[in-house]
Amino acid sequence: MFTPSHELLNPAIDRPALLRPRSPHRWPPPAGAGFIGRFVAATATTLGLLAGPPACAGELGSDLAGLLDYARARNPELAAMRHEADAATERVQPAGALPDPVLRIELENINNYGTSNAPSLLPSKVGDTKYTLMQPIALWGKRELRRDVAAAEAQQAAARAGASWNELASRIKTAYAQYFLAAGNERITREVADLLARMEQLAQARYAGGLAAQQDAIRAQLEQTAVGAELIGLATDKRLAAAKLNALLAREAGAALAEPQALRPLPAANGFDAAALAQRSSAANPAVAAELARLRGAQSNRELTARNAYPDIQVGIVPTQVGTRITTWGLMLEMNLPLQRESRRSQEREAEALVAAQRARTQALQTQLVGELAENLAGLDAARRSEALIGSQLLPQSELSLRSALVAYENGKVDFATLLDAQRQIRKARADRLKAQAEAQMRLAEIERIVGEDL
Repeated sequence: MFTPSHELLNPAIDRPALLRPRSPHRWPPPAGAGFIGRFVAATATTLGLLAGPPACAGELGSDLAGLLDYARARNPELAAMRHEADAATERVQPAGALPDPVLRIELENINNYGTSNAPSLLPSKVGDTKYTLMQPIALWGKRELRRDVAAAEAQQAAARAGASWNELASRIKTAYAQYFLAAGNERITREVADLLARMEQLAQARYAGGLAAQQDAIRAQLEQTAVGAELIGLATDKRLAAAKLNALLAREAGAALAEPQALRPLPAANGFDAAALAQRSSAANPAVAAELARLRGAQSNRELTARNAYPDIQVGIVPTQVGTRITTWGLMLEMNLPLQRESRRSQEREAEALVAAQRARTQALQTQLVGELAENLAGLDAARRSEALIGSQLLPQSELSLRSALVAYENGKVDFATLLDAQRQIRKARADRLKAQAEAQMRLAEIERIVGEDL
C-alpha cells in the first residue's frame, strides 16, 4: 500500500493550478499507487484554501464603497428629498419677513355732484382722491417665532433626507452582504463539485486496481448530481440578490453586477460600547434629528399661539388729492381685537398637546433605537465569535479530518462513505463561516443605521 509523500502538507504546491476545473472529457485514471498518492496530496492541499472570486476590481458591485457612491449620486428618491429640503430652507426668510404693504385708492364723488363736470374716474377730475398706504406689523416677537417654526421645518426636511440616505445605505450594505453570501456559497459548491469529481477519479483508480468496489465511484457520481442540483438553486439565489441590489441602486433588475470581492473589515471589538453608541445615536441619527427638529417647531408654534392673544397692528399714511394737488395728509392705525378667548384657549391647549405628543414620540424613537442597538450588538458579537471559532478550530479540524480520511481510504482503512462525510463536514464549516461573516456585516449595517454614521 502506498504511503503519502511529504507533499501532503507542503505549502509550496501550486494551489491555483489545483483549483482549475477538470476537462469535461473523462480520461481513464491510471492505475497504481503513484497516481493515488499524488492525487491525495494535491487534493488535500487544495482543501486548505478557499478560492477567491475572479478579479474585477473597480467594476460596479465588486466593492461596497462603489455601490454607496453610485446610490448617493443617482438615487431619485434621495434627490427628491434633497430638493424638498432645499425648498424648505428657502421658506425660512419669508416666514419672518414683513408682509407686503397695501395701497388703497379711494375716488370720492366720481359723479362730480354739485359741479358742472361730467362723471369721471380720473383722480384729478373727481371730488377728491384718497391714497392709503398700509403696512401690517406683527408685534411681540411673532415674526421671530414664525421664522423659528420655518427653520425647524427646514431642519426636519434636511434630517429626513439624511434619514432616507441612512436607511438606503443600510439596506445596500445588507444586500451587498447577502450578495456576497450567495456568490460565496455558489463558489464553495462549485469547488465541492470539482472535489467530488476528483474523488470519483480516485475511486475509479482504486476500483481499476481491485482495491475498492464499483459502488464507490457510483456514490461519487450520485453526490455530484446532487451538488449540481444545488448549484441551480444557488445560482437563482445569486440572481435574486443581484436583482435586489440593483433595485436599491435604481437600476434595471437584470443589469450586470461584478462579483463581490471582499467584505468590509469589522471595527475592533472594543469599539462597540453600548452606552457610547447610544449617545452617538442620539446625537447623529438623522431620524432622531428629524424628531427633535419637529419638537422644536412644535414648541415655537406653541409660543406663537400664546402670543396671538396680543393684537397686531397696521400703520399707514393717507394723502388726499384734490384736483392735481395733494391738499391734506393723514395717519392711520389699525389693530385686531383678540376677543375670542375660548377659541384661543382651545388653540393653546392644542399646541400644548402637540408638544407633549412630539416629545413622547421622540422619546419612543430613542428607546426603540437603544433596544435595536442592544439586539444588534449581541448578534454581531455572536457572529464574530462564531466566525472566529470556525476559522481557528472547526475549519482546520475539518481539513485535517478530510486529509486523514483520504489517506485512510487510500490504505483501505475506511470506506467511501466516511470520505464523503469528511467532505460534507468541511463544506459545512466553510459555508457556516461565510454565513457568520455575512451575518456580522448585516449586524454592522444595522448598528451604523442606528448610530447614524459609519463606524
